[in-house]
Amino acid sequence: MEAKPYLQQISLKRESVPSFDVYPFHIPAVKEMSSMVFHPDVTFIIGENGSGKSTLIEAIALHLGFGIEGGSKNMQTKTHQNASVLFDYLTSSKSYRKPSDYFFLRAESFYNVATYLEEVDKGKIQQNYGVSSLHECSHGESFMATLTHRLSGNGLYIFDEPEAALSPARQLAALSAIHELVQANSQFIIATHSPILLAYPNAVIYQLDEEGMRKVKYDETEHFMLTKYFLNNHEDMTRLLMGDSLNLS
Repeated sequence: MEAKPYLQQISLKRESVPSFDVYPFHIPAVKEMSSMVFHPDVTFIIGENGSGKSTLIEAIALHLGFGIEGGSKNMQTKTHQNASVLFDYLTSSKSYRKPSDYFFLRAESFYNVATYLEEVDKGKIQQNYGVSSLHECSHGESFMATLTHRLSGNGLYIFDEPEAALSPARQLAALSAIHELVQANSQFIIATHSPILLAYPNAVIYQLDEEGMRKVKYDETEHFMLTKYFLNNHEDMTRLLMGDSLNLS
């Protein structure tokens, strides 16, 4: 019997939902949801802004016992109270073996996680993250320090838009680091807009849109198709977007 995936499946307790006409249950991806089956290595959740991907990945993280702002399960920082109630309506299937490491990396609140670490565990930042201070790094550097030093393998890692602070080159480095951790028996669930991260081989990709949720292949994603078209036709696209008066000569 395989140890992975640590998190096998998440299901919505539809019979317990009070109404599918109110937030977050009115979001099409939630409204039409029955269950999500996760890949042993990497599962992506994609969709336009407002499609519910961050709401869903937050709910998965909270269901698993993470704090709303991220970090390890031992960190329960909370500077706001605006989590949706979706996590209360989820049920999950898990492996017989628990991961030995957990981390929820959330781009929008990582600053608060770093502040917490500086205040309560500053003596271990160098040891755990490979830097003397997360606040003295750029946002991208602190993300990479987390990915390459803090995450130790045999882990269940949930990321919400990790590319937000990463240059394209750093996204490539992150893709390599994710693969190293997968080879060290880790599982990732990632909400992203990045066509670079989405290229991870054999990953499961869930597309969230106005029709609900469905699995798609990498080259079927808008992220891939639009990026490829723009790079191959960037002059025509910029003229179209900015007007014929744009001088590109």
